[in-house]
Amino acid sequence: MSPVYLFIACLSMLVSSAIAQADTTYAERLGFPRGKKVIVLHVDDAGMSYEANQGTRRAIDEGIAVSTSVMMPCAWVPDFMAYARQKPTLDVGVHLTLTSEWKGYRWSPLTGQKTGLCDAQGAFWPSVQEVVDQATPAEVDAEIRAQLARFRSFGIEPTHLDSHMGTLFDLKFMPTYVKLGIEQQIPLLFPGGHATLIVAANNIPQEQRVIARKVGRQLWDAGLPVFDDLDGSSYSWNLPAGMPVTDKALQRMKTEKYIDLLKRCQPGLTYVIMHCAQNSPQFSQITSSWPTRQGDLLAMLDPELKAYIQREGIIVTTCRELMARRKQAGR
Repeated sequence: MSPVYLFIACLSMLVSSAIAQADTTYAERLGFPRGKKVIVLHVDDAGMSYEANQGTRRAIDEGIAVSTSVMMPCAWVPDFMAYARQKPTLDVGVHLTLTSEWKGYRWSPLTGQKTGLCDAQGAFWPSVQEVVDQATPAEVDAEIRAQLARFRSFGIEPTHLDSHMGTLFDLKFMPTYVKLGIEQQIPLLFPGGHATLIVAANNIPQEQRVIARKVGRQLWDAGLPVFDDLDGSSYSWNLPAGMPVTDKALQRMKTEKYIDLLKRCQPGLTYVIMHCAQNSPQFSQITSSWPTRQGDLLAMLDPELKAYIQREGIIVTTCRELMARRKQAGR
């Protein structure tokens, strides 16, 4: 073979390899079948309140949710961690918390109140932007490490880390978040793959998508599993204005929305976020979001949604399984 033909042949092989690698999802790299939709049905905000704990338990024990994470600065953490200790295979992580968004029910940093992490009331800032404006990466690093330490103080090792309200996805704090996950070898919630759903829902600029891909490769190279995509849109799914808020209506609406989401979900590994709570008179005073949280719980209990997932051959997995697969996958 002439040098020219050899060069062309080698170039063709390199291009083909690059295309194949670009098309390979992180789900495939973890050993899942090519072309399959693989999802983690994840419940945020365990530990926030009694109602959130009850909703999370029911979504996992009676429904199809498989994963949760705990807000360590909140009052009902010991109650949930007692439940978690009784379930050694439970997929349970740290819901790293840097905001306190409700007006009448609030929580404070574990590292103390005289920092850029909290407002005049001594609680975390209500919004992500206020945290970004006021807190330093060093303060955030100390706080999320304190939250991880408190989680471990209950005698449980977290299966993953994620971020309440996505605060740690801000470019100011993302290196701190990534560093902690890599250093501790704990899987992180991060959409480092095709990110189809999250880009469509949030109109993410191209430069941020490029950064996300680079972070995904960094996490993978550090020995951690990586998600292809992320969706948290269920929090905004509400009944039409004027429709009575009943369990039947909430369940029907939420189940239909989840089925539509799964239809739009692309092959690969997707982290689906929800907030399950069992409503009470007290909880409805904490947050006006109680209907969407009750609806998420009812959808997880709905046999129709479970049947759809099974019928479509969608694979439901956990962060615990993902880390086990990552250890076997090599580079």
